[in-house]
Amino acid sequence: MLQRLCLAAAPLLLSLTCFSTPAAAQTDFDLVGRAMGRILQNGHYSRPAFDVELSQKFLDEYLETLDPSHVYFLRSDIKKFRKQYSHRLHELLMTSDALSAGAEIFEVYRSRVKARIGEARALLEKNEFKFDGNRTVIRDRSEEPWPGDEERARALWELRVEQALLSELMRREGIDQRAKEQGKESPFLEAPSAIFKVKSNYDRVLKQITDSDLEDIANYFYSAVARSHDPHSDYYSMREFEQFRIGISNELVGIGARLISEDDGTSKITGIMTGGPADRQGQLQPGDRVVAVDPLGNGEFVDVMFMPLSKVIEQILGETSTTVGLKVKPMNGKKDELAIIKIDRERVSLKEDLLSAEVYEFGKGSELQKYAVIEMPSFYFDFENRGNRVSVDLEKILKRLVEEKVDGIAIDVRGNGGGSLDEVRRLTGFFTGRGPMVQVKSTNGRVESLISKIRRPIYIGPLVVLTSKGSASATEILAGALQDYNRAVIVGESSTFGKGSVQKFVEISNYMPVFSNHERAGRIKLTIQKYYRPSGSSVQKLGVVPDIVLPSYSDVEERGEAYARNVLPHDIIREAEDFVPMDRDLLHFAELIKLSEGRRAEDQDFKYLAEDIARTKKRNEENKVSVNIETRRAEEKEREERRKARNEERRERFAKVEEADKKTFKVYRLTLDDLKADKLPLLDRKEAEERHFRMLKDKFDDLEDSLDWPSGIDSVKREGLHILRDLTETVKKNRVVVVPKDD
Repeated sequence: MLQRLCLAAAPLLLSLTCFSTPAAAQTDFDLVGRAMGRILQNGHYSRPAFDVELSQKFLDEYLETLDPSHVYFLRSDIKKFRKQYSHRLHELLMTSDALSAGAEIFEVYRSRVKARIGEARALLEKNEFKFDGNRTVIRDRSEEPWPGDEERARALWELRVEQALLSELMRREGIDQRAKEQGKESPFLEAPSAIFKVKSNYDRVLKQITDSDLEDIANYFYSAVARSHDPHSDYYSMREFEQFRIGISNELVGIGARLISEDDGTSKITGIMTGGPADRQGQLQPGDRVVAVDPLGNGEFVDVMFMPLSKVIEQILGETSTTVGLKVKPMNGKKDELAIIKIDRERVSLKEDLLSAEVYEFGKGSELQKYAVIEMPSFYFDFENRGNRVSVDLEKILKRLVEEKVDGIAIDVRGNGGGSLDEVRRLTGFFTGRGPMVQVKSTNGRVESLISKIRRPIYIGPLVVLTSKGSASATEILAGALQDYNRAVIVGESSTFGKGSVQKFVEISNYMPVFSNHERAGRIKLTIQKYYRPSGSSVQKLGVVPDIVLPSYSDVEERGEAYARNVLPHDIIREAEDFVPMDRDLLHFAELIKLSEGRRAEDQDFKYLAEDIARTKKRNEENKVSVNIETRRAEEKEREERRKARNEERRERFAKVEEADKKTFKVYRLTLDDLKADKLPLLDRKEAEERHFRMLKDKFDDLEDSLDWPSGIDSVKREGLHILRDLTETVKKNRVVVVPKDD
């Protein structure tokens, strides 16, 4: 049985559909459901009673999964489903009959989608929209009731189609205006019409739903069953698990190319990995559009037009030393020209997502100071290769930074969604030494303290951690432990995500009858524990609140665990045994906060942010958008004038800041490839952007006039560096060395 402890926030599904395979047709997904039900009943942390109340949750979660905006089902559908199934889905699940209910509901959903999109196409073909009056569309319909009857559903849908077309027209007007101002031709001269664009979006949704088979329905339904227990328990189809494995390990076997779905049904190559299989083969180029894939390299192509991107990627990925064929429309080819390209697959490391650092060097001679910022985008680990782990890479980076004699380090974990529990326990010890890093509580109430075995920390100097609402799970363990130990100053948005639970993957096939076909049974990601900080507080729902809070858009967005359905509660347990924090006064928070507030009060970008937060808050409260074209043009004119005024102010200010930066500090690069360099190379941000991928540049990119941050340092990172320097200077001034206790 595969039982990896996992702390990563649940990844977004790459598509809503899977496609039929011979194995999929044979797998008994009713038996899959029964096995999954037993796993949940006996293994989930909360052990909820399998009763009518849980059955109602199954149904509600499934309906929300299919129709989160409440635009497809009718109120009568919901009433019928609840009457038929809300009291007995739990029983059907345990008797291998639940999927028939899921399939019946899905067929109603499929028929509603077909009808609504058929109406959309008819409306777009007529093109009789007036874009006038005082009508508005609700932005977020998740709390709105389902339409009461067909007449109301059609009226609601007609308004949404009108809004979709108006939004596309407004987007094109804005881009055309920008092209005119820059003396460039419109990028839409040879592009399909706005109506075609909107139709294509609907067609893609329709194809996904129309092509859904029993495996897809099982995926939707069993995911809803799992998430009814908590937001992070989930059902993973075979395809989704492979995508997850790639994401968590930062490795795959493929050709080294990035793709996106296009309106015309093709999959466009947006980037070629430098030195990767496709790059060395030489034919495939950014901008080429894939129309078919030969996954076995035997000349038998699979049509991938309008296929979900995850399925296209699945066709391209494979085993090492095998060949994949691509049928593409070359970017610079003739209209109907097709080329066949064969590329040998190889193991590819996604280096742009690996750990790296930047070293900022201030002053010269006896006044020389060095500060490092470690970029940690994820807590990656490889299921098969234990050498490919974030803690192994961090150990190497930290040792090199110690050799460089840096005065302080900031760890940037903004947007880091988590990863392995073992990894975070190990790497936290690099800063604290031996001691409890996290506590885990099982369903039987047993609490275990997980100890770092790192006897002596690698780095003992001043430390800052940059966090955001997107910092989740394992990232929260790191930030929470360093905060509890008073080892670091946590800086960031109002809180981290708030995911305080531990999951493991369980192979469902191990719980199915021996002689049943279970090739595509999939896995369940099962919540088995809650975790707690060394101080005893859970991060569940509350997250880690920074010592220095910076304003952010997240303050007006419903982001984080607290806004999810079926969340586990927050609670507090006893302090971990042998937990000995350092003196909090050593970090001089009052002085650091005062200095930071003073800078932010004078910082124009933080002032802009405050204005935008207030504006966004008002827009969210109104929760509506006009379908009057003149109203929208007036709103767009106001936004554009504000954008131009800010750009004008920033252009002058950013130039001065960048010039001052050149005189103030130098920035050196430290990647895993630079570890053995005699001297760290100067960071070239433009070269760094193209170091791993040759990216597609099109006419839309040429019109982009937003400004890069001075020296490539955004306002939060710049303030984090200021706080790190303040901390270092304050510690030196008070002649206190921040050294963790050595047991």
